[in-house]
Amino acid sequence: MSIYIDERTYLLVQGITGRQAYMNTLYMEAYGTNVCAGVTPGKGGTKLKNGIPVFNTVAEAIAYDNRINTSVLYVPARALKQAVYEALDAGIKLLVLITERAPHQDVLSIIAKAEDVGATVVGPNSIGMISPGKAVIGLIGARVELANKVFTAGNIGVLSRSGGQTTTLCSYVTRAGYGQSTAIGIGGDEFVGTTWAKALLEFEKDPDTKAVVAFGEIGGIVEEEAAKLVMDKGFTKLLIVYVSGKFALDGIRYGHAGAIVKRGRGSVKDKEALLRKAGVIVLDHLDDVGKELGQALK
Repeated sequence: MSIYIDERTYLLVQGITGRQAYMNTLYMEAYGTNVCAGVTPGKGGTKLKNGIPVFNTVAEAIAYDNRINTSVLYVPARALKQAVYEALDAGIKLLVLITERAPHQDVLSIIAKAEDVGATVVGPNSIGMISPGKAVIGLIGARVELANKVFTAGNIGVLSRSGGQTTTLCSYVTRAGYGQSTAIGIGGDEFVGTTWAKALLEFEKDPDTKAVVAFGEIGGIVEEEAAKLVMDKGFTKLLIVYVSGKFALDGIRYGHAGAIVKRGRGSVKDKEALLRKAGVIVLDHLDDVGKELGQALK
């Protein structure tokens, strides 16, 4: 099985006529994802070269295909809140936000509204997610040939704050002889809709996910929240974590908006200590993930 996305995912692409969205749409469709329609205000009534119809509003797209249950958003940061609200008001229950540099206040409002209507938001600043052999959303994998090489169906869940390292981590898992149930890039911003803890609760419910491996980094509290969840027995399966940024300096942002140690909080040392206290396997080197999986799953 998998979490969030599978063969029953019917996808809407908001902002579909943008260059990145268009290229990713071709990739998602080629991989096998059910891409139903796209939305770009002002361009309704047109079609992409592959025949996918474009609508002015989410409501129009759902009226065209009422199977739509998921949306991926490639819209400018200033328009993200309005686009998300439109999708949530139309009843879509899973949204993946690729958009970067979204205002923090807008993101907090998005998270609150999603919780109110019982929807799941992944991101913003997410690379997307993949359930190998079933569906892919976003730009994770980028090409079908690479995706088929790196991501294989199996029983290991993968979480990452870094988009690129989601693929790297899956590559290590695959080379060790294990496949993935679902791999998720949760997003590199300070505030994201789906934290590690929220995703771990879903992996806990999935009978076919036997373990989760995760790539963390300095700043934020998603690793600490995951450690607390393990301590509270909310996640009882094997969890293996690597935390990057051992040599980062305080007060300097590294790549992601959320990758910053502030007022002495969010350091690798503190994250690793709490994770180990919770009984999580913490890696010193990322390439040890295969060895740890092999030893623990035996």
